[in-house]
Parts: sequence; structure tokens; C-alpha cells
Amino acid sequence: MLQTIIESLYFILPAYVANAFPVLLKKIPFGAAPINAPLFGKHKTWRGLYLGYFGALLVLFLQSQISTSYALINYAQVNIFLFALALGLGALLGDLIESFFKRRLKIKPGAMFFPFDQLDFIIGAVIATYPLFKLPVWHIVVLLLLTPVLHLITNIIAYKLKMKDVWW
Repeated sequence: MLQTIIESLYFILPAYVANAFPVLLKKIPFGAAPINAPLFGKHKTWRGLYLGYFGALLVLFLQSQISTSYALINYAQVNIFLFALALGLGALLGDLIESFFKRRLKIKPGAMFFPFDQLDFIIGAVIATYPLFKLPVWHIVVLLLLTPVLHLITNIIAYKLKMKDVWW
């Protein structure tokens, strides 16, 4: 079981980074325009999409340079630009879809929408990578169970470091 947990986290790490980069690097001055404020809210920006892709690409590049038994795919033999698109932008598109529904339900930007705030990016990344790699079901289950806990822990840390306005 530990092997499955580590493999799952190693595989989804680019999506985790893609989801975090827009928050961590929100002070970068380019691309701050909202993608479509009425649909997704004004806090979903082009900068976030660009940085998410870049974060996923950076992690995939590093993974392609590391040899480990925890890798589910051979990163040296895949097109990391395409995988970054699937994992990174898939994660952020999952987040955009969740924001779309939050706006329709009149939930304010930044307000908690459990468990969708914690799972939207994982679901988006898994769906987007499906044509490239079919993640085994047990790995998906592990990610769906672990991600809300990890998401909460990292959000609390970001809040304590004053990188986020709310702890969730």
C-alpha cells in the first residue's frame, strides 16, 4: 500500500505544483487579467494558467532527470510538454470548472466549497491525462483520499506564511 501511495503522489506532483504556483507567485506582474470574471470570478487569471503550466513542466523535467522505482511512467520517454499540458492545465481547468459552479451557486470567491475545492484539480488532471496514461484505479482512490488532507495542511501553512487570506 505504501508503494501505491508514493507512486500516486509522485505521478500527481506536477498537478499539485500547478495548483500551487498561481498562489505562490501571485505577485508576478504579468497576466493579471481575469480569464472571464463573470464565469469564473476575477481571481482566475491568465497568469495562473501560465504559471500552472510552467510549474507542471518544471516538475516533469525534474522527474525526467530522476530514476526511481516509484515512477508509473518512463518520464524520459514521454513528451513532457504534452504531459505538463495534461497534468498542469488539466488541474487548473478542473479548478476553473469548480469556480464556474461556485459562481452559479452564489458562493463567494475564496469561500470554502468542501470537498470540491480540494478535489477539483485532481479530477481535472486525471481526466486530462487519461488519453496519455490511464492511471490505475487504486492510485486514483489514494489521491481522492489523501489530497483533501494534504490540501488542507498546505493551505494552513500558506495562511500562516501570509500567502493566503484564508486557512482553507
